[in-house]
Amino acid sequence: MTQAQAATFVPGTRIEIVTNAPRREIRYALFDFDGTLSLIREGWQDVMVPMMVEFLRETGTDESDDELTLMVKEYVTRLTGKQTIYQMIELKAQIEKRGGTAREPLEYKHIYLDRLWQRIHHRVEGLKAGSIQPEEYLVTGSYAFLDALKSRGATLYLASGTDHQYVVDEAEALGLTKYFEPHIYGALDDYKKFSKKMVIDRIIQENQLPGEALLAIGDGYVEIENCKEVGGLTLGVATDEAGRVEIEEWKRNRLIQAGADFIIPHFAETPAIIQTLFG
Repeated sequence: MTQAQAATFVPGTRIEIVTNAPRREIRYALFDFDGTLSLIREGWQDVMVPMMVEFLRETGTDESDDELTLMVKEYVTRLTGKQTIYQMIELKAQIEKRGGTAREPLEYKHIYLDRLWQRIHHRVEGLKAGSIQPEEYLVTGSYAFLDALKSRGATLYLASGTDHQYVVDEAEALGLTKYFEPHIYGALDDYKKFSKKMVIDRIIQENQLPGEALLAIGDGYVEIENCKEVGGLTLGVATDEAGRVEIEEWKRNRLIQAGADFIIPHFAETPAIIQTLFG
């Protein structure tokens, strides 16, 4: 399916049907976090991209800020969904390509996280203090969808490219811990010890599970691709994180390319989504 092809929807809904995947009995569901459930980090690109342009400017390159920004946005976008460290590995490579002396990717990651915290700390603190309601930073309908899956007997896992301690903290602030604990996983400084594929393999091995019994829900390509590789069902969440109502076309197209079976803008139509997935 390409962008030019007309979308097909479950009648009377905004649930887009991308493939003819058969409905099945889902026993385990793997969720991405940022952009799929949590909107706490909405706008993170506005922190990462300028930071990277700043470090690339220090190489003395004769490229304009606009040219650098365009280049950085390309690889940041391409690597979105993987652990943050991969974007920093690419930054290091781009600095060295221009003759600069680069720091280690982990150092760049920590600089980025410090700057991102300045943007979002009031959100997390407000949620914890109760001055901000969780719904303000949740994708619409998240609680209802999680409740519906739990009522169906599904075991839920949370796996994020964001660092583990932040995922745990922000999931708690949003009231999501009860749905996933103890199955909450995030990125580690030793990035080779964590990936969404590792979590999927662990779910299948520990539970002696056929891949067909697994559902992956996410707004990035990684969890979709990894779940499709084992024969699971995939639900793409193409939320426009700023407006929170419409589909973000870039996300939709990327999810289609990754192999999503269905695409939704959010979880507002939970009963219809459940019916579509389970039959």
